[in-house]
Amino acid sequence: MSKGRVFAISILFFCISSAVLSQEKYWIFFKDKNNVTFDPYTYFDSKTIERRIRLHIPLVMQTDLPVNEDYVAEIKNICGEIYTQSRWLNAVTVSFTEKQMNKIRSLPFVSRVRKAEIFNNPSLCGYKNEDLSDAKLQLLMRQTGRMGGKVFEEHGIDGKGVRIAVFDGGFPGVDTNPCFEQLRKDGRIIKTYDFVKKRDFVYDGISHGTMVLSCIAGIYKDIRMGLATGAEFLLARTERRGEFFSEEENWMAAVEWADKNGADIINSSLGYTYKRYFPLDMDGRTSLVAEAADIAARKGILVVNAMGNDGNKSWEFLGTPADADSIISVGGIDPKSDYHISFSSYGPTADMRRKPNVSAYAEVVAAKESGFAKVQGTSFSSPLVAGFSACVMQLYPNLDNMEIFKLVEQSGHLYPYYDYAHGYGIPQAEYFFNDSVEKPKNVYFKFSGDTIKVMIPEEIELNDSSSENLLYFHLEGPNGVLERYSVVLAEQHDVLNFLVNGVLEDRTLRVHFRGTTIEHKFNIQ
Repeated sequence: MSKGRVFAISILFFCISSAVLSQEKYWIFFKDKNNVTFDPYTYFDSKTIERRIRLHIPLVMQTDLPVNEDYVAEIKNICGEIYTQSRWLNAVTVSFTEKQMNKIRSLPFVSRVRKAEIFNNPSLCGYKNEDLSDAKLQLLMRQTGRMGGKVFEEHGIDGKGVRIAVFDGGFPGVDTNPCFEQLRKDGRIIKTYDFVKKRDFVYDGISHGTMVLSCIAGIYKDIRMGLATGAEFLLARTERRGEFFSEEENWMAAVEWADKNGADIINSSLGYTYKRYFPLDMDGRTSLVAEAADIAARKGILVVNAMGNDGNKSWEFLGTPADADSIISVGGIDPKSDYHISFSSYGPTADMRRKPNVSAYAEVVAAKESGFAKVQGTSFSSPLVAGFSACVMQLYPNLDNMEIFKLVEQSGHLYPYYDYAHGYGIPQAEYFFNDSVEKPKNVYFKFSGDTIKVMIPEEIELNDSSSENLLYFHLEGPNGVLERYSVVLAEQHDVLNFLVNGVLEDRTLRVHFRGTTIEHKFNIQ
């Protein structure tokens, strides 16, 4: 990553192409849910009921109530076909002419109309089929090993009892590939649905979903490809072939379906950016999928989403729903350098909230329909963290989703240091089993005149260029926004110099090196 990245308000005025790939389909939002009835015990899976009772969430929320069927019938009489109904948004999707639109807008129960678009999913960088050579096996073991997978394994933690919904473009081979045999044998694929073709069968389409699932629950010759090999699964196909196009309505329908069927965690290796949105729209409030992700969080579901793969492109920033406030957004780490991989999208959000939350390897070995592939993309960072989160849920079954969210952040290898490329770093299983021990300071500040220096003790050896010698630093402004951050290779004992002057007043400098974070607050004069 470039040194000394500076973030200014100009991020909000980034210019992009005005080309929009559109479809004549619209969301129609209703004003109320008058005269509807709802029985949670006949609608919800028993696991949803259990989750809500355990987390003290009402069994009946306003968003659970169905759409008024009289309203739906009247819309259908005008337009002919209803594509999707959303309880959470109190809306339906339809196609109509301009004349029909005017008639719909005049209906007393219609609050607004919004165009539904087709978007591009940026989260997959690409892959190629490869044999599992020794080098690939090493990478396969490291993708979970870097998160402390062996520690979970030694304590018998594998996500057992946690139900994970996976949204993707298809799952070919999951019904035949030996990597998923344990899921089939134990009956742990609980439910499936194809929201593209409106059917239960999901074992076709693109193999992206198969690869993502393998990074949560795949097993290759007793090697865990993901950390939640004992979890249960809901598989939802929401994407089409080709460039991974999707309509928001598929994601919306899938998230409601996941809640209905007892999901504890949702993994979404999907994101929507420049085909519809501007960077200033990445505020967690503009897109419907971000709104839905936050609704899911309020219902006790932990949503984990890829940041996107635009870090080395003109867009550069995260996509939606990774911009949603209450979900874990996952950035990508290069296993060769152990820090930010070039294509992983950057934070912050448009309203300057901290994203990503954590990171994981974005180059992994994954299972395909048949065989394996070395793949790149934050698509695979996200399921690694989803599997990790399932293990934390198994450890702490009485905690709610937002408490799990905070624990995952706090387990990051950089915590409490943070930046817009790495988040709090790679979650570590060891965090949950080792008592906190005061670490010796391996880096310290030295004041000299009007300069503050970051020093490494002479006795610490810095004789190679390994990732162990990476030094992270950021400068935080008075409003909590990072004004500068960087990663440097510590090759000398006098590593960094900051000139102490008015520019640094009311700022906080934090430095992270070999597991230790130190900070200095520059006081207002």
